Formats: sequence, C-alpha cells, structure tokens
Amino acid sequence: MHDQSRYRLGLLLVTAAAIVWSTAGLFTRISSSDTPTMLLWRGLFGSLAFLLYVALLERGNAVRRLLTMGWHSVAYAALGAIAMQLFIASFRFTSVAHVSVIYAIVPFAAGGLGWLFVREIPSLTAIVSSLFALIGVAVMVGFGPGEGSGFGDFLAVVMTFCMAGLIVMARKFQQIDMLPAACLSTLFSASISLPFASSAIPAASELLVLASFGILNMALGFVLFAYGSRMIPAAETALIGALDAPLAPIWVWMIFAEVPTLATLIGGGIVFVAVLAHFYLQLARNSRSQTIHA
Repeated sequence: MHDQSRYRLGLLLVTAAAIVWSTAGLFTRISSSDTPTMLLWRGLFGSLAFLLYVALLERGNAVRRLLTMGWHSVAYAALGAIAMQLFIASFRFTSVAHVSVIYAIVPFAAGGLGWLFVREIPSLTAIVSSLFALIGVAVMVGFGPGEGSGFGDFLAVVMTFCMAGLIVMARKFQQIDMLPAACLSTLFSASISLPFASSAIPAASELLVLASFGILNMALGFVLFAYGSRMIPAAETALIGALDAPLAPIWVWMIFAEVPTLATLIGGGIVFVAVLAHFYLQLARNSRSQTIHA
C-alpha cells in the first residue's frame, strides 16, 4: 500500500476506534453489575468475538496462530489488558471528566515514549494540536461539574501511560500479530477480574448490555486501534484519541437526554477543531510533498 494511502487508512481506523471507545462511559453507566463482574463478562464476550473472527479468518489455523505468537505480541496483549482494566475501573472511582482530562495528556506521553524508543519526533502541527486538545478538555473539566478522587485519578494516569506504551509498541514492533494479540488481551482482562467477580449469572437484560460492551466497545475498538496505530506516528494516534473526551457526553445526551453543559460544548468544540485542523494541515503537507517529489 502506498505510504499516503496507508497514512489515511491509519487516520480513519484510529478515528473509528476513538468513536467506539467513547461509549465506554455510557456502557459503564448503563451496567448494573459491580466493576469486577462487569469487566469479567465484558472480557468474556470480547474474547468470544475475537475467537470467532480469528476462526472464520484462519479456519483451521486459528489455534496455531494463537499458540505461535511471539513475545512482542504477548507483551502487547498483557499491556492492553491492564490498560482496559484501568480504563473501566477509573470511571467507577473518579468522574468521567477527570478521566478525560488525564487521558488528554496521552499525546505528550506517546510523543515522549516514541522519541525515546522509536526516535520518532512529533511534527509541530501534532504538538500544537495536542496542546489545544488539552486546553479543550481542561475547559470541560475546569468549568464543568463533577469531582474526582485521588485513587481514581491515579488509575487514570497509569492507564494513560499504558495506552501510550501500546501506541509506541505498535510502531516499534511491526511483527506483532494484532488479531491474536487482541484476542489474548481480552482473555487476560477477563482472567484478572475472575477472582473478584460475582459467581451469579447476570439477568438477560444485563447480559445484553455486557455483550454489547464486550463485542462493540472492547473487541471492535481494540482491532481498529491496533491496526490503525501502526500506520501513523505515535503522537498523532494519541491526539486522535482525545476525541473520546468530547464524544462521551454526546452518547449520554442521546441515551439519557442529558443536555451537555456550556463548558462541555465549548471544550469539546476546541478538541474537535484541534483534531480536524491537524488532519487538514498534515494531509495538505503530505500532498505538497508528493507533488514536489513527483
């Protein structure tokens, strides 16, 4: 695939992942299960979705592909499981707003790790856009309702650096087998929650919520992110992830008819403009570069 086409596909996939992952807060709110039980069933349904997809794709080679993963893929899966656990747990211990503003530092964390381990220097547009995205999320939190907790905020910080690590790993180790790694990650996630989860099977309506959470938010989001993040620079992947912050309140507004605050609208608008401006400037620069070298 041509570099420019690969770059645009990466932008599309990571943007789709951000949209899918922005529903996490909504699912967490809808679910009536305690956190370990929710994470267990979410992981189980996500794992089943991955196993079915790998089985259909590989047919008789699904088990072999899972068993022959290299250490890079296993490490990626383990880090992904930790990030997913912390992501959902942080929503239960602190406000969605605090998780959003903490996660908004991921472009800087990914940029720093990318420079250390991949020698990938973030572009000026990525740095400036990331700063504006951070300002937008800060407006949402600083002038909006909702208080956090120290423990929940700590979980969100660790989660943010885990996500930055995933982004950089996808760039550095191109040999990571993404589908089996994503499948293993969901199995790890479910296993971590198993000792703490309730042994009772949730009601049918709750199972439907948890199945949707696992299949759509977890499995689909992880696949889109895993493939897209290896096609574009780490700082840009993280920047697009900032779309999660302004999108999350939109889902709550659509389902629960809760009108976003003025601070949320203003801050979310700043984030959207920052990301869209980066898309436009970066694609325009790439087009000019192609024209010069043609």
